[in-house]
Amino acid sequence: MGNKIKALRLSRRKTLQEVADETGFSPALISQIENNNVSPPIATLSRIAKVLGVSMGYFFRDEGPEHAYEVLRREERPVVTRVISRTGGSHGYVYQALTHRKRDKIMEPFLLYVDPGTREDETQYSHEGEEFLLMLEGEAELLLEDQRIVLREGDCVYFESHLRHRLLAKGDQGARVLAVLAKRH
Repeated sequence: MGNKIKALRLSRRKTLQEVADETGFSPALISQIENNNVSPPIATLSRIAKVLGVSMGYFFRDEGPEHAYEVLRREERPVVTRVISRTGGSHGYVYQALTHRKRDKIMEPFLLYVDPGTREDETQYSHEGEEFLLMLEGEAELLLEDQRIVLREGDCVYFESHLRHRLLAKGDQGARVLAVLAKRH
């Protein structure tokens, strides 16, 4: 993913500083992402994609011919780990792209695992579009602006992504979540 971000930034003739200024992140963080030293949270990736003029799915997709549909087998899902926050703390997220071959998608579905050990970082993020979260396993707390919403297995929430948000696991277990991000046209 970092290689794609760097290649795209260079093709757009943007410096690290310009991308940093437009995303609100530090040049050092952008450089770490480009060098695959850290993997950005979905919200960070969404902001980088916007600045570079592509959809977030661009960074996950395979090269090759475009198709009208996609079947993605469990073992083929791209996994993103080691996600850190803009302040350098661990987010404790592992996410898998549930589609990466289909281009120009309106929706970006992910399977998200939220680690229970990172509750101290309550940094909230925002980005364009809308989000849908369905709790598959475990329990989590959604920080949504000034609200704290507890979500249990089977619960779901739909919100506008411009609202500051953050998902934290509750209890001693992690949480598995179906997350779908959608762009507005």
